[in-house]
Amino acid sequence: MSGGIDYGNLMHRAMRGLIHDVLTDVAERGLPGEHHFFITFDTQYPDVELADWLSDRYPGEMTVVLQHRFDDLEVGEDGFAVTLSFGEAPERLYIPYHAIKTFVDPSVEFGLRFETQDDDDEDEDEDDPTPPEGGPERPSEGQHDAEVVRLDSFRKQ
Repeated sequence: MSGGIDYGNLMHRAMRGLIHDVLTDVAERGLPGEHHFFITFDTQYPDVELADWLSDRYPGEMTVVLQHRFDDLEVGEDGFAVTLSFGEAPERLYIPYHAIKTFVDPSVEFGLRFETQDDDDEDEDEDDPTPPEGGPERPSEGQHDAEVVRLDSFRKQ
């Protein structure tokens, strides 16, 4: 639809703004209560910065956890930087908001998923926000899965 309202891009911009605002608050005040985040991102996205060994180990996507062990969270307009421990080795990462695929806070059953045209061709099993193998584990029994907002349900067929 030429000249129409691009709701998909408007929604993505709003969702990235929400992530920016949440991370800004965490950088200023710390994580409140039981809040923590699983953030899955495209490791090959332009401007992503991570150690070569991490890029080699996670050539497509990677999930990081912001919970107990993170330092120097710096939030910018286009992305955020954080130092995380891998084993006992600290590594600095920079993640542009556009590289984020999912943002989940399982403590309050909240999640965002960024859909792309390529995602439409993948399996329908994407409602499951389980991080990729080698990433954080699913919440333990008694905790709930995050609710994921799927934009493809709003697209015209």
